[in-house]
Amino acid sequence: MTSSSDQDQTGPGRVPPTARPIALVTGVGRTVGIGAGIARRLAASGWDVAFTYWTPYDDRMTWGREPGATEAISQALAAHGASTAAVEADLADPETPAHVFDEVERRLGDVTALVMCHCESVDSGLLDTTVESFDRHFAVNARATWLLIREFGHRFAATPGTGRIISLTSDHTVGNLPYGASKGALDRITLAAARELAHLGVTANVINPGPVDTGWMSEEIREHCVRSTPLGRLGTPQDTAHLVDFLCSRKGEWINGQLLMSNGGIA
Repeated sequence: MTSSSDQDQTGPGRVPPTARPIALVTGVGRTVGIGAGIARRLAASGWDVAFTYWTPYDDRMTWGREPGATEAISQALAAHGASTAAVEADLADPETPAHVFDEVERRLGDVTALVMCHCESVDSGLLDTTVESFDRHFAVNARATWLLIREFGHRFAATPGTGRIISLTSDHTVGNLPYGASKGALDRITLAAARELAHLGVTANVINPGPVDTGWMSEEIREHCVRSTPLGRLGTPQDTAHLVDFLCSRKGEWINGQLLMSNGGIA
C-alpha cells in the first residue's frame, strides 16, 4: 500500500521527487520488530519509507504471523507525514531485490537510504544443520544483502554525501551456526560498499544491536541478558532506531565502514 495515488505519477510509471528523502527498510513484518521501530523513527525524522515484509517466514517461527501488521505499520508511518509503500518480498529469491527497487521507484521514487533488517534465523548447530537450512540462511542473509546493495548502487541518483547503507548483524553462532555464519558474510559485503560505492558519496555501516526481545526470548535467556548487561535491561527496537536515524542524517556522515556495537555493553 502507498499514500501516493496513481494520479501523482508522471513519466514512465514514476512519481515525481518529493521534499522528503526515501528510505527502504527490509524485514518489517511485525509491529514489535526492530525494522518497524526503525521505520517509525525515520518517518518521524522526515523520511518517506518503503518497507518489505514476508509473512511466510513469520508463519514458520514460534511467534507466528501478526494479522494487520502491514496496515498498522503503514498507518503509523503516515501519521508522521510519510508516504509509504509496503512490498511483499521473498528475499530467498534472487530476482526479488530488483523487483523491490522497481516497485519502490514506481510508487515513491529513488531510494536514498537502504536499511536492511531482514533475516533468516532458525537455530541449529554444527552437527545438526541441514544443507537446505544453511543454503537458505546464506540466500537471505548474505546473497540478498549483496543483491540489494548492488541494485542500490546501480540506481543511486541522490546528492553525493546523502546516500546511506546500513545492515543489522549478529555475532551469535554457537547453536545458531547458519545464522551467525551468514551474518558474518553480511558484515563483509556491507563494509565493502563503503569503499566500492565511495564514488557515489554513499556511506555503509553495520550495526550489531545485541539481544533485543521482539518475542523470541525464553524467560531464561531474558534473565541471562539482563544480568549480563551493565544497564540492567534488554535492548529495545528504539535503541537501534535512534542509531540508524543518526547514521542516516547529515550529522552521521563521517561514520563510514564501521561495525558498530550498540548493545548496552553486554558481556
